[in-house]
Amino acid sequence: MPAPYDVITMGRIGVDLYPLRTGVPLAQVDAFGKFLGGSATNVAVAAARLGRRAAVITRTGRDAFGDYLHQALREFEVDDRWVTAVERYPTPVTFCEIFPPDDFPLYFYRLPKAPDLEIHGHELDLDAIRSARIFWMTGTGLCAEPSRSATLTALEARGRSGITVFDLDWRPMFWPTPYGTDAPATNAPSAGSPSAADDPRELYARALRQATVAVGNLDECEVAVGEREPEAAARALLAAGVELAVVKQGPKGVLALHRDGTRAEVPPVPVEVVNGLGAGDAFGGALCHGLLAGWDLERVMRYANAAGAIVAGRLACSSAMPYDTEVGQVLAGGPFPAQDPAASPAPVPPAGAVS
Repeated sequence: MPAPYDVITMGRIGVDLYPLRTGVPLAQVDAFGKFLGGSATNVAVAAARLGRRAAVITRTGRDAFGDYLHQALREFEVDDRWVTAVERYPTPVTFCEIFPPDDFPLYFYRLPKAPDLEIHGHELDLDAIRSARIFWMTGTGLCAEPSRSATLTALEARGRSGITVFDLDWRPMFWPTPYGTDAPATNAPSAGSPSAADDPRELYARALRQATVAVGNLDECEVAVGEREPEAAARALLAAGVELAVVKQGPKGVLALHRDGTRAEVPPVPVEVVNGLGAGDAFGGALCHGLLAGWDLERVMRYANAAGAIVAGRLACSSAMPYDTEVGQVLAGGPFPAQDPAASPAPVPPAGAVS
């Protein structure tokens, strides 16, 4: 029997088309970089960069962009065996505008439906999911069928074995109204006529009962458990069923509470922000790395913060994910590693802070 994966993620994938200059409205941009994207996929890339054996469960269109994503995953050493094509839907494309230090509008093109929402439960390799040291799923995977049922099937198969991470990942434009919001700029369709079965609070509660770790920012915590004060949110996540709650507080850093009483609250790593998108995915991959290494909670949080800060100082997401030596350099107080080659040559904006 093959060795279990360190990390299997399940969720979004797509092509990111990012401006090669910062501070320029999309209407005026004349050059873009093409990158592998999608939160769950980026987490797998981040874990692989840190030496972990990683795979992703997702779907693309049967098109040239889908071919590109397979190629990119292999280059990042992420196993793509569970990345399958959907005939009738194109691979999603995402554009962003980059106005550092804290304004990064996203434009999702996922019409008529994203292939990554066409994951079916009967297609899952449940043995691999059960045996993975970490299984990582996202809130977006719950927004529409059949992805919703497939995600819950995977969680039930895990049976809270190993480490099961629920990335709260609240993207309201992917949910049907009135639970989500209509956001024309994203070109994201409604997931159909809403019903009680579409209620994100109920679906998040089901997932939290099956997960052992929950990760989210204050907005995401409010959707999941009705609390946005960090301490209250963390305790509500523990009460909902997880063993470890990680609450990202933006410029105030990150708070982590474990059911055994262990607590860690660490400040952000100051960084001259180029693009804040992808920092949370780097944080996620580094969180997986630290948990697998068995580090104490504060060390895990400091490491994940540093990984996120490195990506915030670079233009891209997937190709910006740091290596362990780069994270160690930042933690040791050394200079930030050089930006990725695609980063903008424009002057770096004023310093901000990312967690």
